[in-house]
Amino acid sequence: MLRKLLILGIFAGTSASIPIVYEANPHLVDGLLKSTVASRPAAPEAQSQVNLASVPDKPATPMPLGRQVLVSADARGHFTSQFKLNGRQIDGLIDTGATLVAINASTARRIGISLNPSDFNRQVNTANGAIKAAVVTVERLQIGKISVDNVQAMVLDDKALQTNLIGMSFLQRLQKYQVQNGALLLVQ
Repeated sequence: MLRKLLILGIFAGTSASIPIVYEANPHLVDGLLKSTVASRPAAPEAQSQVNLASVPDKPATPMPLGRQVLVSADARGHFTSQFKLNGRQIDGLIDTGATLVAINASTARRIGISLNPSDFNRQVNTANGAIKAAVVTVERLQIGKISVDNVQAMVLDDKALQTNLIGMSFLQRLQKYQVQNGALLLVQ
């Protein structure tokens, strides 16, 4: 029984590594497939039939493992993009220095979050000083193929926050985020 589990584990590990090898070097895998197809002797009856399983001449585009989004830096070096909050399209700036996602009151109304003045009961320190904020939960925050549910956010007055900020309450729930070649890579 242990031998069967060991063999199954080796088979599963090998099978799982095939997409990783393909993503890293698709030309190598395509070359192996072409050499395997070319080395097979053709059966006489197969020559008159159409081969539906032929290998394409150009390599296929590698499929990403998991969900990835690449956000290019703007002219100022900021990573701005379009996001969906609760299914509504908004513009935002990815800010690794922000503890939470921060949205202004008009964006909150647009995405279906209604607040009373009494909800603004938290004091937060911003670059412009201390202000009152309301802590809310955004049901879903999406950028491209990446989607995170139940993201904690704060709502600030429109005068205090003109640009929506995508902070660490979203970023820390990703597999990774890193800057590479002037762009921010987000991986879920």
